[in-house]
Amino acid sequence: MNKLILNTGPQGFILKNISADIMSVLLTKPAFEGILQKELAEQIEAKNKCKEKLPTWFHAPHIYYPNKLNIEQTSSEITAAYKAKLTDGKSLLDVTGGFGVDSYFFSKRITTIFHCEINKDLSEIACHNFKVLGQKNIECLPEDGIEYLKNSSYNFDWIYVDPSRRNDAKGKVFLLEDCLPNLPKNLPLLFQKAQNILVKTSPLLDIKLGVEALNFVKEVDVVAVQNEVKELLFVLEKEYHGSIKIRTTNITQVREEAFDFELEQEQGSQVDFGEPSSYLYEPNAAILKSGGFKSVGKSYNLAKLHPHSHLYTSDNIIDFPGRRFKVIQALPYSKKSVKSMGLTKANITTRNFPISVAELRKKHKIKDGGNRYLFFTKSINNSLLVLDCEKIQD
Repeated sequence: MNKLILNTGPQGFILKNISADIMSVLLTKPAFEGILQKELAEQIEAKNKCKEKLPTWFHAPHIYYPNKLNIEQTSSEITAAYKAKLTDGKSLLDVTGGFGVDSYFFSKRITTIFHCEINKDLSEIACHNFKVLGQKNIECLPEDGIEYLKNSSYNFDWIYVDPSRRNDAKGKVFLLEDCLPNLPKNLPLLFQKAQNILVKTSPLLDIKLGVEALNFVKEVDVVAVQNEVKELLFVLEKEYHGSIKIRTTNITQVREEAFDFELEQEQGSQVDFGEPSSYLYEPNAAILKSGGFKSVGKSYNLAKLHPHSHLYTSDNIIDFPGRRFKVIQALPYSKKSVKSMGLTKANITTRNFPISVAELRKKHKIKDGGNRYLFFTKSINNSLLVLDCEKIQD
């Protein structure tokens, strides 16, 4: 961490060149003694990464930024604020602290936060920024979080772990036993030191695999932002053996779509099936990731088109956590039926259909866009269908 960058001159240069071409900054003659143009360029590049993702940091003066990779890997403010709501109490240990976004939001709900970060430079950066942002209840520990736990006699209300998904031997990974630290291996140690554990995993991880790899799972949270799954969170409570709640949340610009269900109930639940009716429903990405396909149909009293389509229908319009459509017509799929619709432009979605979107566009000469939505799918009797729809705006 080059503290000279925090001086008035360099900070002014960063703000003045925030929209400048990075190459032009690199080629500019060094303007400040003890500071390389490369360092200033890295600050500008990383700061720009924060504009939408971390507005609190972006708009605060005298923030010091690590390399852009650290910014790309960190939680967004939206997801960090969500995680913080899952916790409470007097103490939390962030085992893999990183840039400190999660620790910052935890600190608004918990009395004392312990931020462990094995990279001493990154730990120093996070500590500086906590002070700039006025959070005085975060203790920075520049060391390996697991090693700290082994040597600590302290008991925490919560331990938070976001294992690194970059393994030196295997490259990019998502299975918990391949991440660093190896969470399944270290769970006994964590439960010696805390009653509650919050784990962030790759959105790619299969929820059932996560439940099998961990102990005492009480809750799983699937968090999507603008219909893109960003985080998969496992809440663990020592000696918990009850039913596992699945909470899905899709945070949009206009609302939060929430749908919860019990994992065991989903496995034993039944859902009605039916032919396309007046309205079509497509669950949001968080629900699709959660696997709550029976639960969402049953909860909203909807008929499912096919066991593997994950599209639902009803006679009357209802509020729903996902996209809603008015069905204009539903036809057996054929080249002739698609041609009869007279569409040269449409938004195309396939669900449980043997032909890809690209192939359908080419075959039927339909460009992307417009206000019509075509769903290519299967009915309950496995016949191919095409549904011509208009989207219902929220």
